[in-house]
Amino acid sequence: MHPAYSVIFFTTATGAGYGLLAALGLLAALGLIPPDFWLGLVSLGIALGLIAGGLLSSTAHLGRPERAWRAFSQWRTSWLSREGVAAVITFVPALLFALGWIVFSRTDGWVAMSGLAAAIGSTITVLSTSMIYYSLKPIPQWNSAFTVPGFLLLSWSSGAVLLNAVQHAFGMPSQFWLIAGIVLTLLAWGWKWATWRQNDQVRLPASLNSATGLSAGKVSSVEWPHTEENYLLKEMGFRVARAHRIKLRTIVQTTAFSGPATLLMIALFAGGPVAVVACLLATVAQMLGLLVERWLFFADAKHTVILYYGRD
Repeated sequence: MHPAYSVIFFTTATGAGYGLLAALGLLAALGLIPPDFWLGLVSLGIALGLIAGGLLSSTAHLGRPERAWRAFSQWRTSWLSREGVAAVITFVPALLFALGWIVFSRTDGWVAMSGLAAAIGSTITVLSTSMIYYSLKPIPQWNSAFTVPGFLLLSWSSGAVLLNAVQHAFGMPSQFWLIAGIVLTLLAWGWKWATWRQNDQVRLPASLNSATGLSAGKVSSVEWPHTEENYLLKEMGFRVARAHRIKLRTIVQTTAFSGPATLLMIALFAGGPVAVVACLLATVAQMLGLLVERWLFFADAKHTVILYYGRD
């Protein structure tokens, strides 16, 4: 599939934003976060800013952005519509959470319940996003048991890394969240490696033989149905060279997973200004690495329609 930059930014930014919002909401529900004005303003500002920016960027990929609102009406059958509905609904408790924390200096009572609701809504929204891709049966790399857990793990790990950066910047480090960030990042790394291994072995769900109904012999395409590339070939038949794929996967493993995990380990044992710098570097590195990972997520996907053009 052709990687669309707007969708790459959308899935990366909203994943991290919802992950951070879920972590903050969970902390509030457990009574483990202080009602500090600046901590609330910065942490929720980052979370909601990433979510809003990502959602707005996703409209750039639409042919008619002014009609995007019509997608909400198809929530009974469309995961894209359900994602939009979940995103809008999640903003309600998220804004109440922000109001209580920043304006009323509270993180207990109804504010804590709003945080918990925002955390649940965040998880449902990321789940809905992942189901958009999982539900596409013509693309075996996405219609896989690895897709949904992969989205959730990347969201949680990036949210935990962001949370550690905020906590250390405000002088409120948490050993538990440092360990959680390391564990989630390593789990996401292992899951992504397993996903790549599975995708390298997967075959298209159909072949030229099954598409034509001819079981004997091997059917091959004599010539293309047209003389030049069209929209389908550019969007659905995008290919990335094996050498580039290997290089990009190495970059992802270093910047999105092993690098941040190592930096969080340094923060865990070093403390002080070193821990602050390490957590900030881990956040920057992981966000850049996840942008590359998301590019590969689309570039590695193959749509069954390419059989029409003689590609198997």
